[in-house]
Amino acid sequence: MVNRLACYILAKWKFHDYIPQPVNFTTVTAWIDQFPLSDQKYLFTLLRHVTYINSKQTLRIVCDLNRQLLKQLAKEGIPPSKVIYVQVDDAGSSSHWMLALLKHTERLENLGCTFLDSKNVRGLNEATTRLEGGAIVYVDDFAGSGNQFCRSRDFAIAHTVGNFVEFFLLPCVCEEAMLQLQERGVEPRARFIHSKKDRLLDAEANICPIQVKERLLKLSAQIDAKFGLGYRNLGSMVILSRNSPNSTPLLLRGNKNQKPFLGILPRTTDLPPVPHYVR
Repeated sequence: MVNRLACYILAKWKFHDYIPQPVNFTTVTAWIDQFPLSDQKYLFTLLRHVTYINSKQTLRIVCDLNRQLLKQLAKEGIPPSKVIYVQVDDAGSSSHWMLALLKHTERLENLGCTFLDSKNVRGLNEATTRLEGGAIVYVDDFAGSGNQFCRSRDFAIAHTVGNFVEFFLLPCVCEEAMLQLQERGVEPRARFIHSKKDRLLDAEANICPIQVKERLLKLSAQIDAKFGLGYRNLGSMVILSRNSPNSTPLLLRGNKNQKPFLGILPRTTDLPPVPHYVR
């Protein structure tokens, strides 16, 4: 009972504005009750080592980073009119959402900036031909392995003309993505670099007693023997209020459709579809 109450108080305070699923007594209890009483004390440790970035912090970070970048570019002779902001992946992705927030909050249209989708071949070609040079700024909220971003970036840059410096603007980037960005000459502008040693369940981390880590890893393997720590087993421990990255451990996210294991911080794609009733 004590462990359950401690987890509820911490989760309710820490993840109060998590969007995909409300964090309340019902959802926290349903999550905890899946574990044996002897394991419930480890869940508090798991939650305590999650870095949570709420919606206000996310917007403030991106706006601050963008202002610093525009100031630097201006000093280097690149005015806002020569800056192209690019959203990566599909229209419903976090990149689309983040760029829209940044665009409207900072009134970037008034500065003469250009806004494009990474799949807009004609738009990229025409805009870069017209500008001849400047800066391309990709915007998102998180990068884990960097694979998804690099696929979109590589496609976009293949359809650009001229000399453009590239930046990736986002609150958090994992160290795995840094090498891929470096290889492509894309400079990350992030508030946090999420290293392996900062992830509770990573082999390189040493931030909790070994017996606690081993037990949490065994519980993760029971949920998914192959990818219990999320995409490519990155085991990232940064959660944003809009969504959990797909590299988040399944102990936090749960299974697809939340069966058989429920998560406390599921991704929107982890949740079962909302039933549609026909009248």
